[in-house]
Amino acid sequence: MDFAYSPRLAELKQRAADLTAKIMPYEDQCERENGLPPEAHAAIRQEVLASGLQAINTPVEWGGSGLSVLEQVVVQDELGKLTNALWDTVWRPANPLVHATPEQRERYLVPDARGERRDAVAITEADAGSDPSGIATTAVRDGDGFVLNGEKWFVTVGDAADFLLVLANVPDGGPTMFLVDTDLPGVRIKRVPRYTHTFVYEHPEFTFSDVRLGADAVLGGVGQGYELTRDWFTEERLMIGARTIGAAERALTLATDWARERVQGGVPLIERQLIQGMIADSVVDIATNRALTHQVAWEFDQADLSDPAVRKTLHAKAATVKLAASEAANRVADRCQQIFGGRGYMREYPVERLWRELRVDRIWEGTSEIQRLVIANHVAKRGLSSLVTFPEAR
Repeated sequence: MDFAYSPRLAELKQRAADLTAKIMPYEDQCERENGLPPEAHAAIRQEVLASGLQAINTPVEWGGSGLSVLEQVVVQDELGKLTNALWDTVWRPANPLVHATPEQRERYLVPDARGERRDAVAITEADAGSDPSGIATTAVRDGDGFVLNGEKWFVTVGDAADFLLVLANVPDGGPTMFLVDTDLPGVRIKRVPRYTHTFVYEHPEFTFSDVRLGADAVLGGVGQGYELTRDWFTEERLMIGARTIGAAERALTLATDWARERVQGGVPLIERQLIQGMIADSVVDIATNRALTHQVAWEFDQADLSDPAVRKTLHAKAATVKLAASEAANRVADRCQQIFGGRGYMREYPVERLWRELRVDRIWEGTSEIQRLVIANHVAKRGLSSLVTFPEAR
């Protein structure tokens, strides 16, 4: 077992840290203006391309960086230190796009990987959140194509996307993923709700009214929608684990620096035992969850993903990472805000933004409660061992 960064991982980590440092100056503007203007997005896009960290989950031959899962986690850990979700300006195409046909790949995935197009995933509905099997959106066959009707909520990056991955029920075929251009007749943003965090992009609600789609809009085959959705959730949950730990580290770095400088009662805060306890607990939360996240990412890279049993185990392990890391990061951010006192409640301080932004990581891509169900159901069906022990070398 080797727990050291290889030269390759160390170089990626530094490259991601350098890119993070170049994006970080946009944080205050994004907070003040509830987003960034086009010229700022254009400047960030150039920095992303220069770093070579665009589309890190996409093969090089399709315009991406072609990183392994562990390499992606190392990069996301660094990007997670950005507030205002500016990590999302470093685009990463939704992983179901790897199932695109050659024609779909050229039209959607390749320009997406290059940063010339942007996708958004539309799964959740008003009455179908944690359980996507309750979706009411339909795609009814009409000649050689389909007619799409329905509504989707919480479509992250939907305001910037020019195409969506929409999960809909085909009445005689089952849940299916469709590629839907946002400029098609019948596609409309219904409203853009305000949320707790100040995100660089929006999470609008979309309606689809008699949207006509060709047969070539189907992604991965009719009836394959749940499989694609589960694979998307699995990858996203692992990356959430990485980003939340990066965010927690930044919060703790800020808090410890502040505790050294802030003197109360003639003594720096960092010498007060109650403050020391908060710092120590936060170190434990960060160190243990970073180790778990990296371990599971490594397991993904070693696994035979053609084996359904292996994929199900990794799905449960990603749920374990997401649950543990997101809840730990929220604990860390809360402690760090407390160390800052009143300043920690001011939006101009990054620690306040991290505290506010990390809250959603216990909700999206599956609530903490859903992660617990995934983990417990895996134990009930397949036993405990695969989730709490290391795999054997192949």
